[in-house]
Amino acid sequence: MRRRLPVLAALMFSVPLVHAIGQQPSGPPAVGVVRAEPMPIVETNEFLGRIEAVSRVALVARVTAFLDKRLFTEGTEVKHGDLLYKLEDGPFLADMLAKQAALAQVDALLQYANASLARQQALLNTPAGQRSTYDNAVSQQRSEAAQLLAAQANLSTSKINLDYTQIRAPIDGRISRTAVTEGNVVGPTTGTLATIVSQDPMYVTFPVATRTVLDLRARYASHGGFNAVRVKIRLPTGKVYAQDGKLDYIDPTISTNTDTLLARAEIPNPLATDGTRALIDGEFVQVLMQGLTPIEVLGVPRAAIMSDQQGDYVYKVGAGDKAERMPVKLGQSTPTMAAIVSGLASGDMVIAEGIQRVRPGMPVAPGPASPQPKAAP
Repeated sequence: MRRRLPVLAALMFSVPLVHAIGQQPSGPPAVGVVRAEPMPIVETNEFLGRIEAVSRVALVARVTAFLDKRLFTEGTEVKHGDLLYKLEDGPFLADMLAKQAALAQVDALLQYANASLARQQALLNTPAGQRSTYDNAVSQQRSEAAQLLAAQANLSTSKINLDYTQIRAPIDGRISRTAVTEGNVVGPTTGTLATIVSQDPMYVTFPVATRTVLDLRARYASHGGFNAVRVKIRLPTGKVYAQDGKLDYIDPTISTNTDTLLARAEIPNPLATDGTRALIDGEFVQVLMQGLTPIEVLGVPRAAIMSDQQGDYVYKVGAGDKAERMPVKLGQSTPTMAAIVSGLASGDMVIAEGIQRVRPGMPVAPGPASPQPKAAP
């Protein structure tokens, strides 16, 4: 027992020493700070939109006849003037020939009536001429002339009906599947044979809250209105479409159910090298409406923004190198930079690194933060 006492005593004396060492105060935490400075940023508003074709045509038979041939491949693109359907044209051709014969007959009668009128007019001032005979010749000539006009109109109608036996594409676009196959009788009451949807350009329509429309109108009025806005599209895949659109229409009537105005933009939809187009009629997309001219906003790194139940806030280095919690309101931001609408002033030193160790009123050891990647406009 006596041999163990010195060891026990040494341990008893060493415990206060270790405890005292652990209580030695540490210095303030080191933090990386950046200066809040104005930066250019492109304002962007995002809406849910739908792609719509500029033109849509329903093909309908305008005469009643048997459907003889279908001359297109379903689902492909057709050009203006392409022959799509051919109806049985025999009866219409025969009718046109009959109308041509009737026209020739009336024309011959008119020529005879003209010659008779000329003879009676020459005899009118001679002893052989009679006024009544001249008047009859005038009446006959006018009657034959009227019949000629009627025959010409009948022939024109026959030619039109004959032309209707060939159904051609009225626009460029992609054609749907056919609703009627060969051998069936079609006519004006049959309904739509197929639909052609134009492909380039396309419309994108999207509802905008009335208040947002008023804000945007005030913001861009002095910069050219519609011409100061660029429209981009985020596809369902998440990829931003390469082509830019242009706002060209805003509905003049507010929807009473949703308190929104319908806006429309026109956007190109060119044919890709693989024969496909990026935009499809009826497709849902995200619409990004951007200003063409960047604006100056107060910016800080996105990493400096903290949030809780009270809202967004940052820590800035105040007097005596103490951390101060500053509530802020964010504006249009990018993935790397946050735009500050209110809560900070230009030149404020904001903590962007080591923020997890900071509490309000705590002294800190500020130093320059690591360079932030520049945000794309």
